[in-house]
Amino acid sequence: MPDQQAGVEKKPDDVMVRHSDSGVDAIIGKRYPVLDKGFVALVDYMGGDSAIVQAARVSYGKGTKSVNDDTGLIRYLMRHRHTTPFEMVELKFVASMPIYVARQWVRHRTANINEYSARYSEVPEKFDIPELERIQPQSTSNKQGREGVIAPEISQEFKNAVEEVSKKSYEHYQKAIKNGVARETARIVLPLNTYTEWYWKIDLHNLFHFLSLRLDSHAQYEIRAYSQAMADITKKVAPIAYKAFEDYVLGGVQLSSLEQKALAEILKGTPPEDSVKAAGMKLYKEDGTLFKNSEGLEFMEKYKKLKEL
Repeated sequence: MPDQQAGVEKKPDDVMVRHSDSGVDAIIGKRYPVLDKGFVALVDYMGGDSAIVQAARVSYGKGTKSVNDDTGLIRYLMRHRHTTPFEMVELKFVASMPIYVARQWVRHRTANINEYSARYSEVPEKFDIPELERIQPQSTSNKQGREGVIAPEISQEFKNAVEEVSKKSYEHYQKAIKNGVARETARIVLPLNTYTEWYWKIDLHNLFHFLSLRLDSHAQYEIRAYSQAMADITKKVAPIAYKAFEDYVLGGVQLSSLEQKALAEILKGTPPEDSVKAAGMKLYKEDGTLFKNSEGLEFMEKYKKLKEL
């Protein structure tokens, strides 16, 4: 319609057009299965690669001239940690996960969350029963992780126990509700493998930070599985940005000043262990045993990764 005040008709402006992608629109509501009963699905999104470029070039007032220009700019922004333009993109997920996964997930406080209320509604009979391969011994190098293989009879016994506890706890939960116990009180009998559900909305910059931590091999397997599902969705929303994230963050190697000194020594021909010592880092304890976790050991892992390229 004509602008009555200005006397001229307003023309569409690229900055006023909502970004939409038919490929992304097609996966809205699609459930990506995770674990035995969980899922992640994209509910909505705002912006994509073009929104990042638009925000970065707002002072110019015009869009990009080519896809190559867009790619180069996005990769430059990621490389130099100019994060604000990535915050212009938002993704809204719905996810169903065990409570013990949710308690790790919620530590990332840069998202908006609305969780299923067990005070308002009854909890469905839905529990995470781990596959036998997910049941492993305590890690000897990581106090909060697991690794290796455990005896089959032990893993089967534990899985049976999880199934039994889950079934019994839900029976007690249902009995308490039938006897008039309030839902908010009855729920406390339920174990940590009970499934919960929430909406989770986050901007792309903070999502990348989440993924950088939760896709890491040191993260617990279960939350890595959810992170991978969200990563697969994010690749469709902002493919250029995600590729830059893969190249510079997930696939990158960050070196501290001491690690740079050690690498410089190696390039001079100094043996790696001597280079670590020369840089002021430690690999061994006073009794001669190897540290399980130390800056020197972490550098050796990075150096090994670089050698394998």
